[in-house]
Amino acid sequence: MPSARAPAAAPRATPRAAVPKRVVAATVAGNALEFYDFVTYAFFAVYIGKTFFPAATPLGSLLLSVAVFGVGFFARPVGGVLIGALADRAGRRPAMLLTIVLITLGTLGLALTPSYASIGIAAPIIVVAARLIQGLALGGEVGPSSAFLIESAPAERRGLYASWQLASQGAAGLVAGVIGLALTQALSPAEMLAWGWRVPFAVGLLLVPLALYLRHAMPETLHAAPAQPQNSGVTGLKRKGRLIGLAVLVIIGGTVSTYVANFMTTYAITTLKMSSSVAMGATVVVGLMTLVFSLLGGWLCDKFGRRPTMFWPRVAAAVVTVPAFMLLIANPTAMTLFAVSAVLAALTALSAAASLVAIPELLPRGIRATGMSIAYAVGVSLFGGTTQFIITWLIGVTGNPAAPAWYVAATSVITALAMLAMPESRDHALED
Repeated sequence: MPSARAPAAAPRATPRAAVPKRVVAATVAGNALEFYDFVTYAFFAVYIGKTFFPAATPLGSLLLSVAVFGVGFFARPVGGVLIGALADRAGRRPAMLLTIVLITLGTLGLALTPSYASIGIAAPIIVVAARLIQGLALGGEVGPSSAFLIESAPAERRGLYASWQLASQGAAGLVAGVIGLALTQALSPAEMLAWGWRVPFAVGLLLVPLALYLRHAMPETLHAAPAQPQNSGVTGLKRKGRLIGLAVLVIIGGTVSTYVANFMTTYAITTLKMSSSVAMGATVVVGLMTLVFSLLGGWLCDKFGRRPTMFWPRVAAAVVTVPAFMLLIANPTAMTLFAVSAVLAALTALSAAASLVAIPELLPRGIRATGMSIAYAVGVSLFGGTTQFIITWLIGVTGNPAAPAWYVAATSVITALAMLAMPESRDHALED
C-alpha cells in the first residue's frame, strides 16, 4: 500500500512566494495550443483517412490514417532530447518558444495540403512530414513546461501548479471537441469530408500569435549558475537512469487510457455505428473531465502525496474499464457512451496529473527538462503512437469490440506496479 509520506531523512521543501498568474497562463496557453493541434487529428481521423489515404475498404483507410497519427509520436523522443537539452542549458523560455514555432509549421501542413485526389502521392507525404514536425514539438514541450511549472510554484502547491500541464491538454481536447461537435451539427457529411475537418486546424493557427506573445513575456526559472556536474548532461541522465526507466512505465498506463479516450469518437462511429454528432459529444466529455480531474488530482497530491493519488485511480482503471466497455457495447446509447468516456477520462486525469508532478520533482535541475521529456516522449511514443492502430487492428481481426478495454486494463497493471516503486516526492526540496 503506497504511503503519502516521504522518508524522514529527505530534505523538506521550503515555501516560496506565488508567481503572477500570467506566468502560469503563458505556459498553459502554449501547451493547450500544441496539444489542441496534435489531438485534433485523432478526432477527425475518419475524414483525414478518406482525404489523404484512399484504400479499398473503409477499415483500410482508417488504419492508414491512425498509422500516420502514430507517425507523429516517432519524432517525440528526438524532440524530447534536443529541446529538453536546450531547456536545461539555455533556459525554459527559449525551448517553449521553439515548440510553438514547430507546432505551427506542422499544423500549416495539415490544414493547407490538398487532397490525394488533387495532388496524388504528394498529399500523404506532406501529411506525414507535418505529423513528424508536430511530434518533434510535442516531444520537446512537456519537459520544459513541466519544469517551468514546478520551479515557479510555491513548494506546498507544486502539485496544483504542475497539474495545469495535463489540465491544459484537457482544455485543448474540450475546445477541439466543441468545435467538432458544432461542425458535425452544422455541416453535412459531404461538407465535413470536403473541407469541414480543416476548420479546427485553422482555428488553432489563429491562436498562435497570442501564445507566442504570452510566452515571450515569461520570466526564466533556470538559474544562471551552472548545474553540478553529476546532475547534468549524460552523467546526470545515467545517474537517474532507474528513475527515468520507472517514469516511462508510469507514463504508459495514462498514455494508453488517454488515447483510447481520444479514440472514442472514431470508435463510436466505426464500431458502435453512432452518428457523428453523438460521437463527437464523447470528445467534449473527455476534454471536460480531463480538465476538471487533472486539477483535482493536483490538489489531492498536494494534500495526500503523489504516490497514493497516482496509484489508486490507476488500479480503479484496471478494474472498471472492461465492465464499462461491456456495458457500452450491450447498450450503445449516447448517455452510456458519455458515461464510459467520463469515467475513463476522470480516472486517467487523477492519476496522470500526480505522475506528471512526481517525475520532474525527483529529477535535479540540470536534467529536469531533458529527463522528463525523455520519459514522457518514450512512453507516449511506444504506446500513444501505436494505441489507436493496435485497437483498430484488434477489433478488426478479433471481432471483439471490447479489445480497447482489455488493452487499458493490461497496461494499467504494469503502470500501477511501477508507481509503487516510485519514491514519494511531496515534501522533497527540488534538487539543484
